[in-house]
Amino acid sequence: MARLNRLVLLLVTSLLIAAPSIAQDLSGHWEGEIQTPGQPLLVMVDLTSSDDGWEGTIDIPAQGAKELPLENVIVEGDSATFTIAGVPGSPTFEGKLEGSEIVGKFKQGPATLDFRLGRDAVERAKRPQEPEGPLPYDVREVTYENGDVILAATITTPPGEGPFPAAVLITGSGAQDRDESLLGHKPFLVLADHLTRNGIVVLRADDRGVGGSTGDPRIATSEDYATDALASLLFLQQQPKVDLKKVGLVGHSEGGMIAPMVAARSEQVAFCVLLAGTGVPGSEILALQQRLILEANGAPKTMVEKLNELQKEAIAIAASDVDAETKKAGIADVMRQQNMLSPEAQRQSEEQLQQAIEAGARQFLSPWFQFFLNFDPRSALAKTTVPVLAINGSLDLQVDAEQNLPAIEKALQEAGNEDVTVETFESLNHLFQTARTGSPVEYGQIEETFAPVALQRVSSWIVERFAGRQ
Repeated sequence: MARLNRLVLLLVTSLLIAAPSIAQDLSGHWEGEIQTPGQPLLVMVDLTSSDDGWEGTIDIPAQGAKELPLENVIVEGDSATFTIAGVPGSPTFEGKLEGSEIVGKFKQGPATLDFRLGRDAVERAKRPQEPEGPLPYDVREVTYENGDVILAATITTPPGEGPFPAAVLITGSGAQDRDESLLGHKPFLVLADHLTRNGIVVLRADDRGVGGSTGDPRIATSEDYATDALASLLFLQQQPKVDLKKVGLVGHSEGGMIAPMVAARSEQVAFCVLLAGTGVPGSEILALQQRLILEANGAPKTMVEKLNELQKEAIAIAASDVDAETKKAGIADVMRQQNMLSPEAQRQSEEQLQQAIEAGARQFLSPWFQFFLNFDPRSALAKTTVPVLAINGSLDLQVDAEQNLPAIEKALQEAGNEDVTVETFESLNHLFQTARTGSPVEYGQIEETFAPVALQRVSSWIVERFAGRQ
């Protein structure tokens, strides 16, 4: 559930290249990869030169980032530099032109990774579940408002007169686009396609501050995203061919926490599907999450125990009522202890550690994180009386099925909810891919985007209850 470690999502880049005599050869299109753990990350850079100087853009397809503008593009002597405009952080490329390629090191905080850029197109990962046209349903791009926030979204509508049941898809944590793009996968694109082919209208929106949506994600919490979800539901109810009494919410991860928040407050919600939704506070989620991922990645047992104790200490500090400076000092102390547990060759330098501490403190003290740590989803679940389907994968290491599904079921029973379905799917991970260990390292390596058995369960559950029913 915690925000995945995306080393290049917050890119502010600088690139060093040799040979001033061939500077003109830097113009044009470059494609390459950063060797991130588990799956190389494709990046594409376009540079152009004119009398006014250099400019360019960068694409990161796995993150849904397209044509991000570059600024301060300078080719001088045997080096060149460029920065992604308006993005916080300081990820840096340092490389040299070797033959027809730019090769070197990518650095962000304590991480140093190899990268390469070349002129040839890089082979894309195969994602066979992504739909290709012509599509047997209608696709429309729309915008609508939630207060001063404009949400940009896609509606997919089955053929026929309707009216049809409908669903709003709610993304997981982090700044997500409408497809919930991650490591070359687009889970919500695949899910929306499947549901629409099964007679369900689907609305999926970019998170505020992402893609075509406005708003500032830096100050948003799950409460804000819940209001966005409700605005999406009300907008969907107004669409032709939609049965306004059969519009529900399908949320993944944090979205599975948000859906009951909305359902508990609004009579407009007809149903909720919780895909790896949470049933306990975020502080409990994160403590177990770290342990499970470390174990799946083969960390020694003694290290797992020590790191997990430090993780719990950092969570307790961040969730406490002390002032921000005291929290920051406590988090810094924990991170220094974590650094000392690393093998000497892998320890961060003082400069790198200080950068990591600043980034860690910003995350732990952010409004979103503070809300997530302390919010108990059972408070909303215990007020949710509409039909609920809650499913997890047995290899979900981010939102553990054994920790969360019983808590979800118990809270719904306390609400007197008489239509609750709770299931665990064997061998599926947090993204509902068929996995080997469930580690996030595998996400990008797996060809499958969304296991068909899970897709079918979601669609059949909705159709059984709402298709054709008046």
